[in-house]
Amino acid sequence: MESIIEATGKNDLGLDHDGIHQLANEHGSSFYVLNVNKLRGNYRKIDTAFKSRYENFIIGYSYKTNYLPYLCKELSNLGAYAEVVSRLEYDLAIRIGEDPMRIIFNGPLKTMDDITYALNNKSIINIDSLYEIDFVKEFALSNPDIEVSIGLRVNFDISQNGVSALQEGYKLSRFGICVNNGNLKHALTELRTIKNIRIVGLHGHFSTKNRSLESYKIITQNLCMLAKENILDSLEYIDVGGGIYGELPESYNTNVPTFDDYAETICGILNKEFDGLEKKPLLILEPGVAMVANVFLFIAEVIESKKIRDEYFVLVDGSVHNVKPTMHKNNLPMRIVRKNPDIDTVKQSFNIVGYTCMEKDYLAFEIKDRLPMKDDYIIFENVGAYTIVFNPPFIKERPGIVAMNHTEFTTVRRKETIKQFFNEEIYIF
Repeated sequence: MESIIEATGKNDLGLDHDGIHQLANEHGSSFYVLNVNKLRGNYRKIDTAFKSRYENFIIGYSYKTNYLPYLCKELSNLGAYAEVVSRLEYDLAIRIGEDPMRIIFNGPLKTMDDITYALNNKSIINIDSLYEIDFVKEFALSNPDIEVSIGLRVNFDISQNGVSALQEGYKLSRFGICVNNGNLKHALTELRTIKNIRIVGLHGHFSTKNRSLESYKIITQNLCMLAKENILDSLEYIDVGGGIYGELPESYNTNVPTFDDYAETICGILNKEFDGLEKKPLLILEPGVAMVANVFLFIAEVIESKKIRDEYFVLVDGSVHNVKPTMHKNNLPMRIVRKNPDIDTVKQSFNIVGYTCMEKDYLAFEIKDRLPMKDDYIIFENVGAYTIVFNPPFIKERPGIVAMNHTEFTTVRRKETIKQFFNEEIYIF
């Protein structure tokens, strides 16, 4: 496997070995760093790309990708709505001070209490399944003086030339209300039996395997067509979901669509389909990975480098769970910060492995570089998406998180202790 590591004494943190060691003394020998300025840059790039082509546009940040409270609050301050898929995430948005009217409540599992709470708060709510319609109807009948506005997540075919565009090649998406079997017509009919219910939006998030422009063209075109055919009189928004590519590291050498490419495709269709309307519908985009993947680093201290038969293994105070929770075998961009950078040694092939007892705990495979030594640090880049939310309480406590705002470092999640790991409010001793 070709190495994508870069050995250096300096790095994007602007810190040498001693600077990183000082942070490690405060936060533990492994920790995350959130680059706040890069986060702000990602938000502004996405916002500018779309708003310059379609003015009536908002970003709903996908909480499930990384719901670090500090990060969510920073994005809210920039203007992002909160896109949540559970009551837990909804309550987090409220906890950090988000206006309930700026919460977009999606997801396949909502209780009657969830829907009642969101509707009373006048949040944007997209119904995912037919069972939720009964809850909405019950609320509307119990509150005849309240205008109940909801959106529908719809499900339609986005295959291209007979080939599935979905992740893992799944033939059908399991989410949303199916258009093809008549369920959408049924849902519209049911909701329209209650006078104070208005269907104001359509949502069409699909997790695609290649995040292609063609997929977003099909999604946007179908949403516009369905909206014009079924809810044009009450239409307030078109929600195309998330899943777009963010900015990838240069070392990936991958030709993927840019924010401008996505905006040109999606906004171009909306401008054409709703040309002539006095007020075009709001366009909602729900980025997660594109917003946060490249704004986090994971720093882990080298504990030992050892040789087994003819292979070298570099043990770090970290785990594959910290950097690649899906355990894929692609090497992330990474850097070594060496305690003794001037020692001239030959390059070796080595694997970077973690502290767990699993044989498959590999953070990187077949790196070709100078062998890292004890007390060096390895910085793993592009670890902002799903690592924080998927990171299990497994064998060791969760590491701390530090926010870097220009040259200032602030603790935004403390390293876990045994009392927090085994929370006595839920564990029975």
